[in-house]
Amino acid sequence: MAMLMRGGNAVDAAVAAAMALTVVEPTGCGIGSDALAIVWDGSELHGLNSSGRSPAAWTPARFAGRHAIPQLDWEAVTVPGAVAAWAKLAHRFGRMPCRHPDHCDTVAARGRSAWRPAKLCRMLPAERPRAACRRDVPLRGSCPHT
Repeated sequence: MAMLMRGGNAVDAAVAAAMALTVVEPTGCGIGSDALAIVWDGSELHGLNSSGRSPAAWTPARFAGRHAIPQLDWEAVTVPGAVAAWAKLAHRFGRMPCRHPDHCDTVAARGRSAWRPAKLCRMLPAERPRAACRRDVPLRGSCPHT
């Protein structure tokens, strides 16, 4: 809401919210994430796929003779696309450039106030309550484990 009150639009608010989530809910939206977006500009629908890309130095020749990319190897890691998506969305559709201080205010304020991620996020997977790990048991409303 702060972004909207400062003159930003819905895209500016979404970018600021994504940035804030890297602090308050890092497992759900982090700088090491990828991002997909669908934006309606009032007359046309736009899609953005900012999924992880392979490093520029990786050519098809690097993987010649392989049937698959190893799943448990550095060669299975991609370059995260979330930050690039935020910049592209803010540049193309926002009213404020992504480097505008207002985009970072919420994140900085959360960090200064020693905001701690939800207890459920801080727990190791083996420590999490069984219901939180089951997809058939939705957690509604505020998390009871915080």
